[in-house]
Amino acid sequence: MEAADLVRLYQERASSAAPAYQRVKDLVSEQIVSGRWREGDALPSESQFVASLGLSRMTVNRALRELATQGLIRRVMGVGSFVALDKGSSGLVEVHNIAEEVRRRGHRHDTRVLLVREEHAGPKVSAELGVTEGEVVFHSRVVHSENGVQIQLEDRYVNPAFAHDYLEQDFTDRTPFTFLNAVAPLERGEHVVEAVLASAEECAILDIARSEPCLLIQRRTWSRGALVSTARLLHPGSRYRLEGAFDAR
Repeated sequence: MEAADLVRLYQERASSAAPAYQRVKDLVSEQIVSGRWREGDALPSESQFVASLGLSRMTVNRALRELATQGLIRRVMGVGSFVALDKGSSGLVEVHNIAEEVRRRGHRHDTRVLLVREEHAGPKVSAELGVTEGEVVFHSRVVHSENGVQIQLEDRYVNPAFAHDYLEQDFTDRTPFTFLNAVAPLERGEHVVEAVLASAEECAILDIARSEPCLLIQRRTWSRGALVSTARLLHPGSRYRLEGAFDAR
């Protein structure tokens, strides 16, 4: 892309109240989602963005860093930034709604509900959720798909004290994460990531071979200082990746 095109696209957003880094993100996202920039295409360099748009390197770096965390671009140190391959991704150190991640890539998100029910907590669930063994908890299992391809099996337990109406929700309409964040706003999250092989049942649900490596995220979330839910999020390794970015300064 020529410098003049960058300037024109950025100036088209001049009336926006969004901060400069967000306008850069919107510019890049629009080119990718529209198909004008395709998988593997090189983006203008960070220096080109800075020189053409008259922005600080910190502003441009933030925009590109957040786009990489969202999975839209791939950054290669010393080489440049590229439109990411069509493989779902999630921030490693952040808690996001998977439906939003999929839609941000311009793809269709679907949810298939396997179960939503009340159960009595066994030893493992009581320890993970911080409730008394035998106490009533809510249990849901749903499958998330991107453009019809299964990318996550979500197995979640919820403390009913924070979500009385959990069993009445239509999780094909909004995800468990969306509902929980509305009734018990997220304050803190914890991720533990492992490489695993799925069980025979899980492979059948995700439509993968028994030999397919998977990424397993054990997630716990807190609100108002208390533990709200614990979730086991299983991703086929060939369809998903985790990304993280940090500033060492």
